[in-house]
Amino acid sequence: MKVLRRKEEPSLDSRLAALLEAAELGEGRVSEQAVTGARAVAERAGVRRELSIDHTVAALAGATGSGKSSLYNALAGQDLADVGVTRPTTSTAQAALWDGEGAGPLLDWLDIPRRHSAADDPGLSGLVLLDLPDHDSIRLSHRLEVDRLVEQVDLLVWVVDPQKYADAALHERYLRPLAGHRDVMVVVLNQVDRLPSDAVDRCLGDLRRLLDDDGLPGIPVLAVSARTGRGLDELRALLGERVSERKSWSARLAADITAAAEHLAAAGPAQPVDGDRSPQAVDGRASGGGKRLGGAERALTGALCAAAGVPTVVEAVAKGHRHRAVVATGWPVTRWVRRFRPDPLRRLRLGGSSPSGRAQREIVGRTSVPAASAVQRAQVETAVRDVGEVAAAGMPGAWAAAVRQAARSRAPELADAVDRAVATTSAVGTRRPRWWRAVNVVQWAVFAAMLAGALWLGVLFGMDYLRLPQPPLPTVGMVPWPTVLLVGGVLAGVLIALLSRLAAWAGGRRRARRTSRALRASIGRVGEELVLEPVEAELDTYARFKEAVDLARAHA
Repeated sequence: MKVLRRKEEPSLDSRLAALLEAAELGEGRVSEQAVTGARAVAERAGVRRELSIDHTVAALAGATGSGKSSLYNALAGQDLADVGVTRPTTSTAQAALWDGEGAGPLLDWLDIPRRHSAADDPGLSGLVLLDLPDHDSIRLSHRLEVDRLVEQVDLLVWVVDPQKYADAALHERYLRPLAGHRDVMVVVLNQVDRLPSDAVDRCLGDLRRLLDDDGLPGIPVLAVSARTGRGLDELRALLGERVSERKSWSARLAADITAAAEHLAAAGPAQPVDGDRSPQAVDGRASGGGKRLGGAERALTGALCAAAGVPTVVEAVAKGHRHRAVVATGWPVTRWVRRFRPDPLRRLRLGGSSPSGRAQREIVGRTSVPAASAVQRAQVETAVRDVGEVAAAGMPGAWAAAVRQAARSRAPELADAVDRAVATTSAVGTRRPRWWRAVNVVQWAVFAAMLAGALWLGVLFGMDYLRLPQPPLPTVGMVPWPTVLLVGGVLAGVLIALLSRLAAWAGGRRRARRTSRALRASIGRVGEELVLEPVEAELDTYARFKEAVDLARAHA
């Protein structure tokens, strides 16, 4: 029988590394505030792990008049903090230490200069208890000090009183944003000695309802009186339990990493993109990453082909093939006339030939293919935008904007790249067939025979004119050989030229079809390199970002 093992949760180190990776991948794509916050959490976690993990830093935080300092003194077993009527009483944070040996570097990092030794209590050994200024103090420096330490301490003990436990400043500014930190928070209802017993229960019930609304169900809530000592033993026991576990520091870091990862996942774009439409994803998962861009890719290739004048080039290839075939295989007596006609490919600066007759491999300058019209340029822009839209469908707003921007990132290079592709592909598609050379040899042989027959007849005519005796004249049947050579050469040359022209016409059609396919494939590769690859790279980046975020916010 197999024993089902629980899947191991990721370690704090792996989650921290994932958070840093997510921050790096999200830089320039999501808001700088989210990226900076994630890096700050990672830096803070790294420092905290290097300091004493045998000490747990707990902070008493609360509003003016909640009795934090009185509770601080009661827990410490001596009057360490000033308690008075004047508000605020606590101006800077101070620490009470139970067995504080080795806690110096930790308190230096927290920047707590005022340090006291608390009354001996073996159950609290390793506890560092901070008394914070009032979070609602009229002095800005006090509020900033509270905010700084709330981000750094291992355990937060929120001290409230029966009059201000529902204060919106506490719930909206601290408790609700820290809902993910409920494992490292405790709420203490102080000064319950001022209430009747039934009123204490009502206050506790109402306080729990407010905490549930803040997203903090199940968080420990204790009723305490620093003046009478009610509830202090329960609070000491809870603090002692957290200190003995030595896990509050790691739980706090884990909660910070989760919160930073959540912030990264929900962060908006680094900067707004003009004219950008950002569809909102229901659960933040991208459907564009695994989606095939086949339709958008074909539309992009078609638009680029139209803008590049592929139909014009294909027609020029067919006509150019026939033109060059006539020049290469036509009857030598008349083929020179064809040279006065313009070569359709040369007019477009395509398929140029070197003196050796081989297609030039190096393309210099732009072709003379007619420039794309305004409508064709608009179609290309639309096709590029559609690629981005299809790829970005279902992605979170920040990443959808990044994908659409990636689709347009190299659009200015499209015109030149497509022109080079047309020039290169058409040059390769205009190579001379080998049979042209063979036919050309035959044509010149036939022309030589025709010329020989003409010269032979010319000599015979001259001898007859001079009344010279005629030499014996060989014949083919009844026809003299000079006549056979002359007439046969003319007829053979014309017939070969006609057959070659017919073959060139069929070859031109085949060459045009092959060139059309080659041009479409070549232009498709340009679209893939300049449009699809940046989009796919961005989709890959998002996939790695999402994987890193999911790992970072996993519960350890």
